[in-house]
Amino acid sequence: MPRTPSEFAVHLLIEGGHREEVRFPSIQEFQKWYSSELVAKADSNDFISVPIKNIQGEYMVIRPSRVIAIRVEPVFSSSVDRFS
Repeated sequence: MPRTPSEFAVHLLIEGGHREEVRFPSIQEFQKWYSSELVAKADSNDFISVPIKNIQGEYMVIRPSRVIAIRVEPVFSSSVDRFS
């Protein structure tokens, strides 16, 4: 039986080598933000807001035209972090 992720970690690679991680509660939440904000304004140099729901009082804005890669990773609450 397949496991269900408890959230999704979205890794944004931004021009200049900067990396940011944002977490979404579901893949549908990510897809909604991705299609309505990021793709809709892909060529824009205007800032758009990136939802940070797990950190109170913080926010992030990015320029959509500067995002060069996105990696979406399912996170399972039962996963064990292994550090070598």
